[in-house]
Amino acid sequence: MMKNPLKSSRSSVQAKDAYDDSEALSTIARSVSMSAGNSKQKRIAEDVLRYGNVKVAAEVFTFRELAAATDNFDPDLLIGEGGFGRVYQGRLKKTNQIVAMKQLDMTGSQGNQEFLAEVLTLSLVDHPNLLSLIGYCADGRQRILVHEYMPNGSLEHHLFDVSPDRKPLDWYTRMRIVTGAAQGLEYLHDAVNPPIIYRDFKATNILLDEHFNPKLSDFGLAKLGPEGKDHVSSTRVMGTYGYCAPEYAQTGKLTIKCDVYSFGVVLLEIIAGRRAIDNTRTTEEQNVVSWAKPYFKDKSKFNMLVDPLLEGNYPEKGLHQAVAVAAMCLQEEPSTRPLISDVVTALEYLTMELE
Repeated sequence: MMKNPLKSSRSSVQAKDAYDDSEALSTIARSVSMSAGNSKQKRIAEDVLRYGNVKVAAEVFTFRELAAATDNFDPDLLIGEGGFGRVYQGRLKKTNQIVAMKQLDMTGSQGNQEFLAEVLTLSLVDHPNLLSLIGYCADGRQRILVHEYMPNGSLEHHLFDVSPDRKPLDWYTRMRIVTGAAQGLEYLHDAVNPPIIYRDFKATNILLDEHFNPKLSDFGLAKLGPEGKDHVSSTRVMGTYGYCAPEYAQTGKLTIKCDVYSFGVVLLEIIAGRRAIDNTRTTEEQNVVSWAKPYFKDKSKFNMLVDPLLEGNYPEKGLHQAVAVAAMCLQEEPSTRPLISDVVTALEYLTMELE
């Protein structure tokens, strides 16, 4: 790791305190898994029951309440859509709070699994750089997660395909966003026991509030990490093409270092303003990691990696440090990648210098 005067950082926010009443999570696990049946869903339900002695501040909503909050899920209130389902903006009648509601697609095989994984993860954690779970709905086959609303949308929206009438993110804002995202990941790896492997770190899952503070979202693929083991063997590789660590994609062996690799991809996207995979580019430039790696060997060429939208407005020393961090995270061998806590230390030092 690069030299700097800061000691290794640890997130100051601790995991939620446990308490005796585990009824909330246990009820979710049992109700969701009764109709599931397959072994994967049962294992996730067992995780919920095993770690169900945590405080669940989330409110339980009825489907009728959430339908009223979104005008019966009016298409005009749709703010996002993906493999998980649809996200709507809504206003809770009781509190007048604006929220985001993720309605999971229960026709897919992952619906119950993602719902359980997200409720479990967000019930175990509490950190400023993780999206807060306000409540959930498990009426019949409906699975809806109610989150805090993030007015500036995803990082992806501000990095790629920026129209001429929109102002691109400046260098400092980019570094502040990636530092906050790293702190959220550090919390999952270091403050939670057992550690949580995020498994889906990407620009679309980094949401921004009104001040462009980042929060990690979408924990449907999150997995409780190993206790005293070197890896978790997964029978099915999950995640997004272009962000998955090579060893995980090839062997299904999952560790916290897989998240570090994905972080390196996102940091490179932030520096370059290029998507992890962009099929509109020439063959040799479609994969941002493959395109960038030759430049990692020569500091004099680091400026070739910078997003043209920055128009040269970036500190040269800051660029060198950011590229060095990305290069270390993207090492092929997992053991040579830094821990995310070391990445946070380097990035915090970098943002302090910028300030």
